[in-house]
Amino acid sequence: MCEFCDGTAIFNGALCEHCKNGLAYTICGTCSEGINVTASFWALLPPIIAIGLALITKEVFSSLFVGILSGAILASDFKFLNTMDIVVNDGLISAVSGTAGIFIFLIELGILVALVNKAGGSRAFGNWAQKHVKTKVGAALCTFVLGILIFIDDYFNCLTVGSVMRPVTDKHKISRSKLAFLIDATAAPICMIAPISSWAAAVSQYAADGEGLNLFIMAIPFNFYSILTLVFVVSLILMKFDFGPMKKHELNAINGDLFSGAKVASDDNMECSERGRVLDLILPIVILLISSVFALVYVGGMFTPDSECYGDFIAAFAATDATVALPWAGLIALVVSIVYMVIRRTVNFKECMDAIPKGFIAMVPAILILTFATALKNVSGLLGADFFVGDMMRHFPEAVARLLPAVIFIVACILAFATGTSWGTFGILIPIIQAMFPATDPLFVVGISACLAGAVCGDHCSPISDTTIMSSAGAECEHINHVNTQIPYAIYVAAISFVCFIIAGFLPNWYIMLPVSVAIMIGSLFVTKIIVKKIDSKKTLQKEAVVVNEETNLRDL
Repeated sequence: MCEFCDGTAIFNGALCEHCKNGLAYTICGTCSEGINVTASFWALLPPIIAIGLALITKEVFSSLFVGILSGAILASDFKFLNTMDIVVNDGLISAVSGTAGIFIFLIELGILVALVNKAGGSRAFGNWAQKHVKTKVGAALCTFVLGILIFIDDYFNCLTVGSVMRPVTDKHKISRSKLAFLIDATAAPICMIAPISSWAAAVSQYAADGEGLNLFIMAIPFNFYSILTLVFVVSLILMKFDFGPMKKHELNAINGDLFSGAKVASDDNMECSERGRVLDLILPIVILLISSVFALVYVGGMFTPDSECYGDFIAAFAATDATVALPWAGLIALVVSIVYMVIRRTVNFKECMDAIPKGFIAMVPAILILTFATALKNVSGLLGADFFVGDMMRHFPEAVARLLPAVIFIVACILAFATGTSWGTFGILIPIIQAMFPATDPLFVVGISACLAGAVCGDHCSPISDTTIMSSAGAECEHINHVNTQIPYAIYVAAISFVCFIIAGFLPNWYIMLPVSVAIMIGSLFVTKIIVKKIDSKKTLQKEAVVVNEETNLRDL
C-alpha cells in the first residue's frame, strides 16, 4: 500500500498526489495509473471467480481458466490484446515453463506405474498375501500397509492396492465398501505427508522459489487430517470396530453379501506378465526413494565444495529445488527398472516403450490442474493480491488471526468437496495463505497445513473426486456405496482435526500438538465404541421385548 495515503486512495478508486507521482509504485510496485485495481479487493476477484464457478459447476478446468481470464482483463485495463498477452505469456506459458520439472516427474511416475502393472508385480504381491494372511484383521492391515508402501502417487496407490487386495479381503469377508475406504484413506493422506511424492512436488511448486519442499516438510506434523486418518484406520482395524453405514455393510459381508447391492463388473482381465514377483513391485519404489534422496541433496549442494551446504545433509535437503531433483530421480528409477525388467524378461523392450504414452495419458488431468492453478497464481500476483491480503492481515486482531488455520481448513474442505480436486484447491489457496502470514510467523506453517489437510478432507467426501472414483473402481465397489460409507468417517476425523487446528492457532508447536491430536483421536474412538455398544444393546433389548410381547399375545389368543 502507499505509505502516504495508507491505501485509502486505492480503496476509493482514486489516486493521491504521491500515487500520481509514482512514489507508491516505487515503494510496493503495485500502483498504476488509470483504473486502479492492483493491491485492492479487485485483486482477489480472479480466485473468487474460480472458487465460485467451481462450487456452482463442480468442474475445475473451466473454472480456473475463467479465473485466469478475469484477472488478465483487470491487469490489462480491459484492453483485448493486452489481455490475451497476459493469459498466454504471463499466465499459461509462465506456468508451463515454471513447472516443467514437475510435469516431467509426473509423467515418469505414470510410466513407472504402467511398467510395474505390466510386469505383474502387483498381482504377485496379491498372490503372496492370499497365502500368508490368515485373519480378517491381517487382511485389513495388509491392505493398509500396502497403501502406505505405495506413497509416491495416489493414482498408483488406488489402482494397485485395489487390484492386489480384492481376492484377499473377499476371502476374509471384508466388504467392498470397507476395501474402498481402506484404499481411499491411505492414498491421498500418505502422499500428502510423504516428502517424496507427486503431491509434495505439486505443493512445492506453489510456494516461494527455493522454499517449496522445505515448507512442505515443515507442514507435515501439523497436517492433522492426513495423520489422524491413518491413525483412525489402524485403530478401527485393531479395535474390530465400525459404525454408521459401514457397520451395516460389514455385517452384510459376514453374511455373504460383499457388495451390499449390485455387483460391479470385474476388471481382472488386465494383461500382465505371469513371471512377476513381489520384488517387481517393491524394487522400483525403493529405487525411486533412494534416487530421490540422492538427487535432492545433490541439487541442494551437499556434494558441491563451494556450496554453503557442502557435506551437510539436512541443510542440503532444506535448500534443494524439487522441480530439478525429482525429474532426475524419476529418470534414474525408470532406467534401472526397465533394465531390470527386460533382463528378467517380465516385459520386453517394446512393452516398456508402450508404457510411455500410457503413463503420460494417466497424468494429463494432474498436469492440466497444475498448469491452470499456477497460471491463476501468476495473474493474481500481477494484481498485487499478496499485498492486499497481507495488509488486511496486519489489521486483524491477534485472537482472530489465531483462528484462521481452522477457518482455512473449513474453506479448503468446502472447495475440494465441490470441485473434487485437492490439487486445484491448494493451487488456489496457498498463494493467498502466503500473503496472509509473514514467512517468519509460526502460524504460516500451520495455515499451509490446514489448507493441505482441508483439501484432502474435501477430496475424501466428494463423490466427484478422482481418487474417490478410482478407489471405488479399484475395489470394484458401487461408487455411491463407497461415498455413503466413507463420508461419516471423513467427517469424524475432520471434526477432530478442526479442534486441533483451533488449538494449534494458539499453540503452534508440533511437539505438543501431534501427540495431543493422536491421543484425542484414539480416546474419542474408545468413547464412540462404548456409546455405539450401548445403543446396540438397547436396540437388541427392544427387539427382544417386541418378540416376547408378540409371543405373549399369540398365547393369549
